[in-house]
Amino acid sequence: MAVEVIMPKAGSEMEEGEIVQWFKQEGDEVKEGEVLLEIVTDKVNMEVEAEASGTLLKILHPAGSTVPVVQTIAWIGQPGEAVPGADGATAAAQEVVKEVAADVKVPETKAEEVLPKRERRGEYDVAVIGGGPAGYVAAIKAAQLGGKVALVENRELGGTCLNRGCIPTKTFLHNAEIINYIRSAKDRGIKLVNDAFTVDMEQTVAVKNKVSKTLSGGVAGLLKSYGVKVFNGVGSLTADKKIVVDEKETIDADNVILAGGSKVSRINIPGMDSDKVLTSDEFLDITEVPSRLAVIGGGVIGSELGQAFSTFGSKVTIVEMADRLIANMDKDASVALEKQFRKQGIEVLTSTKLLEIVDKGHEVVVKVEGKEDIVVDKVLLSIGRVPDNTCLGELADKFEMERGRVKVDEYMETSIKGIYAPGDINGVKMLAHAAFKMGEIAAENAMGHHKKVDLKATPAAIYTHPEIAMVGLTEDQAREKYDVKVGRFNFAANGRSLASNHGEGFVKVIMDTKYREILGIHIVGPVAAEIINEGSTLIQTEMTIDDVMDIIHGHPTYSEALYEAMADCIDMCIHAPKKKTK
Repeated sequence: MAVEVIMPKAGSEMEEGEIVQWFKQEGDEVKEGEVLLEIVTDKVNMEVEAEASGTLLKILHPAGSTVPVVQTIAWIGQPGEAVPGADGATAAAQEVVKEVAADVKVPETKAEEVLPKRERRGEYDVAVIGGGPAGYVAAIKAAQLGGKVALVENRELGGTCLNRGCIPTKTFLHNAEIINYIRSAKDRGIKLVNDAFTVDMEQTVAVKNKVSKTLSGGVAGLLKSYGVKVFNGVGSLTADKKIVVDEKETIDADNVILAGGSKVSRINIPGMDSDKVLTSDEFLDITEVPSRLAVIGGGVIGSELGQAFSTFGSKVTIVEMADRLIANMDKDASVALEKQFRKQGIEVLTSTKLLEIVDKGHEVVVKVEGKEDIVVDKVLLSIGRVPDNTCLGELADKFEMERGRVKVDEYMETSIKGIYAPGDINGVKMLAHAAFKMGEIAAENAMGHHKKVDLKATPAAIYTHPEIAMVGLTEDQAREKYDVKVGRFNFAANGRSLASNHGEGFVKVIMDTKYREILGIHIVGPVAAEIINEGSTLIQTEMTIDDVMDIIHGHPTYSEALYEAMADCIDMCIHAPKKKTK
């Protein structure tokens, strides 16, 4: 019985493939596993092997043809055997095509399509509330597309990330890194006359403020260069979809982009109103290093600031309700971070419920369930952030919401036509770089395009020591949907890492065994936040492990560890001992 050769679905996003060349011609003998043809999809080339031995009876689509996934492209059988449905796919295959096509979402317009000229109805084409990552990027993008744009911001431009989050914490963490270098200097042959140090928090905060001010000024300059009109004040929507600024000035725009961002999350626990309990916003302006510090929440901010202040000299205790630190990351990463924290002297209390905070004037007592009281000088509250919906104004009850978040579709549009909501306000992925992309998409669609957001390859990083980064699925998530194999490579076997005194950590790659597609990448180690961007590119372009094996990585580099971990997925890692066969 003849066997069909189909266009493989080599990746979750693949819709069709182009046949580059046939290595066999009609009438040629083929063996199972022999390469028949080469295809390309999304600029990624791959070879298609024969699934049976026999004669190549019929080629239905010649080189250069573009064919939908799982459609029949050729037949293999015995010489003279009749080819069923030689004029196309079999009925069964056609049904599969229909089934796959039902899951494939095709954009309604092409990105390169010329759009009709827009006729502005209001004073502005687009008005943006919020000058954070989603907001200022949306404003600039809309201006680049020819729009007349207004932006409303009541605080410093740059939002939480630039002024109260990503950037300020990195200045603290860099100071901690300098201290670690000082401490390790003597082991590297560098003799310091005196390696004692103190941390001047007032100067540290001043440096942080200078960096934030410089970057915020840069954003202002960018907006000005694109002709974006900036209004200083609190912006909110009116019932007729206009924006009112400080209840005085009104902005009329054809489309509105809500980029209100997020605010610190709080919990209703007795004692939270104490002035010794600081949110992450407040903690970044602390003027002295506390001797004893309790960190409520073992997520990104809690882990970063907790470790930084431990390095500065604080005795730190982290209280986390979940069963592990950074619970949204891969379990192996959580284990590695907790191990490093304990080694550094940080007390980690997981699966621990906070009951009460008692301010005794000279000290604070943190009461937790089932464990001894924690006595400290300051408490850092870092349990995450929630959307700031102030900008919804008079339309607050008109939006479709989901657990306090403004619900949006793939085009970043809300349930109210012409109003978009990118960034933290929608709660989809509360990361600044995700907000950048969402802001761009919102602006493009507000200007008449029809583009969907794709966040599947969004990286995430934690700037602790060692750094932690990930993209794609965790191992547990991947095992729920796929048959997987995990590759791993330790930085202890990486030359650059050892030479730089950064031999801790690992790279972990999760591969789908069927297509050898990369499902997830997890890095614990030096410059993890930089290396992970290569991982994002690999996942976004749906490259397979085999594709990566053809890429040459520079030596000696940290990123070689990523290549080695991928090679380990197929038991071809050069710089690791041969695995014992079971």
